[in-house]
Parts: sequence; structure tokens; C-alpha cells
Amino acid sequence: MTQWTNIQQMKQQASIVELLSRLGHDPAYRSGKELFYKSMLREEKTPSLCVNDSLNVWYDHGGQNVAGIKGGNIIDFALAYWYPASFNEVVEKIKNIMAITINSPHKISAEQKRPRKLTSKLSNYSIERIQDLGHNFGITRYLQSRSIWDQAQDRIKEVYYTINSGSKRGRQFFSAGWQNDAGGWELRNRISDRDFKSCIGRKAITTISGNSDSLCLFEGYMDYLSWLKEHPDATDTVLVLNSVNLLDTAILQAKDFASIHVFFDRDPAGESALSLLKSELPQAIDCSANYRGYKDYNEMIMNRPKQSILYEEKNIYEKIMATYRR
Repeated sequence: MTQWTNIQQMKQQASIVELLSRLGHDPAYRSGKELFYKSMLREEKTPSLCVNDSLNVWYDHGGQNVAGIKGGNIIDFALAYWYPASFNEVVEKIKNIMAITINSPHKISAEQKRPRKLTSKLSNYSIERIQDLGHNFGITRYLQSRSIWDQAQDRIKEVYYTINSGSKRGRQFFSAGWQNDAGGWELRNRISDRDFKSCIGRKAITTISGNSDSLCLFEGYMDYLSWLKEHPDATDTVLVLNSVNLLDTAILQAKDFASIHVFFDRDPAGESALSLLKSELPQAIDCSANYRGYKDYNEMIMNRPKQSILYEEKNIYEKIMATYRR
């Protein structure tokens, strides 16, 4: 039986992945250090509840649950999972399921009772440096594979960061990244055969200022860059959700635009987000027909046939010179 001295230690060290396993929930797949589950907090078909095993935090990208808790530590998860159980009740449940004993001489304070947001846990990341593109072959190759290398210039940076706690403490990583409106860094990379997605700092949408009358709305930044590849002279204001969970924020910012073009994913989450958006903003126009047959704009761009390279014909020099011979 594991024995700890206080609740704070349990928050930091009790494994969310192990708790989920003991509750009968296994990950659908792994992407780098993150495991994705079909959310057990609500109904869904596409796995969107993410657990970062290194940081021991979770975040539900897919939508609101009845508790209104979208991410955090193991106790935040328990409060969402066993809603409306109290803080003390869920602590007892965790202790019993995980075979934990806590010897604390102090009563649980009001501060401990308050569910912590995911962003407070993200201080476990330290950004070492931010660089322009072109210094890291892995990042370059990743962006080229997404077919948006040219559009990424000056819009995406190389982000180098270190994990400060947990089993991966001291390990350094890098990713392609861009800032959101809260100053956080949205990270993307390709690790093995999975796309890595994370955020350092507070999660938020990303706004690219432009025409005050016309707005283009995207789920992901890669979709925005893919659209920009086809519309290099566009002057529209752009909002990138970075997560469909931030749709409410986007709606508030979009409500004053006369023209709204929406480029959401052609999947259940995207369709649900579009339906909610149109119920609030009837002027919104669904533009997903532009990439019919693909999940999103970037997938269409990636699957386009590459331009053929015209190779020099064999012995072309001799053939040309022969035409000048008398």
C-alpha cells in the first residue's frame, strides 16, 4: 500500500493513467507522451480526452461535461468523474481504488478543495528558447510533410522546452509552435506515427487581425496555413480555435462580423461545433465543401499530387548541338 503525507503529494504523484486502468478505461492510442481515451465523462466516438503521462495531467478536448471541469490533476478528474461527489468523497474513492494511505495532521484547506486548472500544472514545462524556422531538421521535415512550409515562415517558431518534474524531469524536447491569445504556446510535432499536440501555458484561441467585416474561422492552425496557401492575398481576420472546446470564446469574438466563413473538420466534433456556431451566429457559412472527401483543409492539401519535376532529357546537350551542325 502506498503511503503519502498529504493531499498535495497525492495530486502530484498518484497516476491518472493507473486510476483510469483500475476503473476499466484503456487508451485508444498514444501520441508521444500523451494517451488519448474515449471520454468517460460524456458520450463521444472520437477519442479526445488526453492524459499527459509525464506531467500527470489530463485535458478533455472534445467538449463540456456535466461537472464543467475540463482538465487538471487526478482530483480534478475524480471530481468530474464522480460528480456531484464532494472533494473529501472523491479523495476517499481515489485512496480506496489506488490503495493509498495519507497521514496528514492538518485539515484540508479551502485552497486544496478548489479544483486546479490544467494551466497551473503546465508550469512543469520551462521554455529554453524560441527560434525562427530552419535550425531544426525534425521540425522542418514535419512542416514540409504538412505541405505548409512556405506559409509557416514567420508564423510558426521552433520551441525548445524542458520538463521540470515527474519521471521525465530534466528531459528536453522541441516542437513547432505558435502563440495563442493568452500568450501560451501551441505545440505540434510528429512522433513516430502519431501527431503530438500540447500547449505550454494557458490554452486559448489564436487571432490573426485583418478586415473588421470578414472573418475566417478554423479549428486548427495547420488548416489556416493550408487555406492561406490557396489565398495568399487574403485580408480576412482569422480565428483559430486550437481546440473545439474553445468555441464559446470564438463565438463571442465572432458575433460582430458581418461575414463569417467556417472551415471546421468534417467529423462529428466539427459538425457539432458548426451546428452550435450557426445556432448563435446565423450568418456563419459552412465552407467545408471546399475539402469534401477529406477530414480537413490540411489533409486535402497534403494529398494533392506534387508538381512533377521536369528532368533533363538524356544527352539533351548533344541533341541541341546537333541542330547547329552544318
